[in-house]
Amino acid sequence: VATEKRANAMAARFSVVVDAESEAARVTAESSATVEKAVLEVASLSCSIDQLRASYHGKKEIYDGLLSQIAIFDDRLAFGEMGVYEPHFDFTDSDAFKAAIEVVREYQKAMISAKTAVICRTEWTVEASKAKGKTMTDRNIRLTLRAFNNECDAAIANVRWNNANAVEKRVIAAREQNDKANQSNTIEITGEYLQLKLRELFLTHEYREKLKAEKEERAELARTAREEQKLLRDVEDAEREESKYQKLLAKARDEAARATGAKLEYYAEQIAILERDLADAHARAERAQAMAEMTRSGYVYVISNIGSFGPNMVKIGLTRRLDPDDRIRELGDASVPFTFDTHAMIYSDNAPGLERSLHAEFETFRVNATNFRKEFFRVSPGEVEAAVRRLAPEATSEGHPLLDRLVGYAISYYAAFEKPKKVFRAASDQERAALLALDAALASAKTDATAEELQNIVFEAGKSNGYTKETLRSWFQAIYEVLLGSSQGPRFGSFIALYGIGETRALIAKGLSGKLSAA
Repeated sequence: VATEKRANAMAARFSVVVDAESEAARVTAESSATVEKAVLEVASLSCSIDQLRASYHGKKEIYDGLLSQIAIFDDRLAFGEMGVYEPHFDFTDSDAFKAAIEVVREYQKAMISAKTAVICRTEWTVEASKAKGKTMTDRNIRLTLRAFNNECDAAIANVRWNNANAVEKRVIAAREQNDKANQSNTIEITGEYLQLKLRELFLTHEYREKLKAEKEERAELARTAREEQKLLRDVEDAEREESKYQKLLAKARDEAARATGAKLEYYAEQIAILERDLADAHARAERAQAMAEMTRSGYVYVISNIGSFGPNMVKIGLTRRLDPDDRIRELGDASVPFTFDTHAMIYSDNAPGLERSLHAEFETFRVNATNFRKEFFRVSPGEVEAAVRRLAPEATSEGHPLLDRLVGYAISYYAAFEKPKKVFRAASDQERAALLALDAALASAKTDATAEELQNIVFEAGKSNGYTKETLRSWFQAIYEVLLGSSQGPRFGSFIALYGIGETRALIAKGLSGKLSAA
């Protein structure tokens, strides 16, 4: 009993300690549960964040892709998304661009005629008929061409400085969409035809920009011309004033020579005043002349109009027009019954000085001595040409400057875009025999043979060397590949008529000797 009492007393005494340990165990258990729950929540949140980031990046890629596609068709976004257009050509005036556009369109027509613009890679049959299959394919090709050409024409019509790159993407997308729609028919637009359309787009855009620049240049030239006319009027006014003082001074000196006494002193004083005024007038005339000649480069033209003014009557004038022939045409419309003939269009870095020198050279032959702006002289064009050679040997005389520039542009265009595509080959034995027969036939052909007659000669040369009606196409293809470096070309009879019989024979000799294929 005593032991039990002591045990109870001990339990009562240490009950608080026992409860604390129990509480600590409980708290520890709850804390562990809470930490474990928090760890699970953090892991869950981290997983959600990773998913959100992945979702964001995926949707951002979709958004950027859609934005770039929209930019192709939305001009407000095109400039910012596609950037600044970089010119593809370096022609110096709009005429060169216009000529290049015509050349590109001719190539497009040639590809359509040769059925190489849109092709079908499968020979279809309809109801077991290849003919019906070909008819179906031809119709589908025509529909594809119409759809693609219409989209290209609309794009080219709307191209501007701020959407040129987007319109390029639009044309490429049009080709891709057409090819995708025709995938089951295996019909596709060729890459070469697409490149021609893109070249037309670039040329048209730059042609319009060049037209704007030329319009601004003409406006600037007109403004400069007005300023120059004002300066020339200032020169005339200053020269008239100088001439007036010269006459007054001469008169005063003449009267002073006869005067005596007080009058002599008066005239001496007047002469001093007039000499000072004359010096001032001369200085003003010099300044006005210098200002008028600040812009010196231009064309001095020599023209005549026998129908209106008779022989040995020329006009020597000056123009700074972009196309100097515009000035000649303008003069031809100015109340004369016949147009002017251009004998020389002389470019000079000091055109006003050259014009003034020529006017001074033929001053005694000037028709209108009252109005110096009437620049007609009773001399022959040959006399003017001789004077130009003596007064300005460095000046260049051009009979047709605009035509020369256009020829230069055409040569540059050929060298840049057509010559690199030329691939000449050697002739086979059959082709060599046919070309030799053609050369012999041309040697005996009439010098004034028509294009049709020459075309018949080409046909006969092929037929006499094994080319049948079915294979004559191969004969003409051989001519183009051996002589012109291309698988297709112009009607060869017309080519000979234009190029010349002798020149064509020389071309055949070069082709057969291997000089063309080795070049």
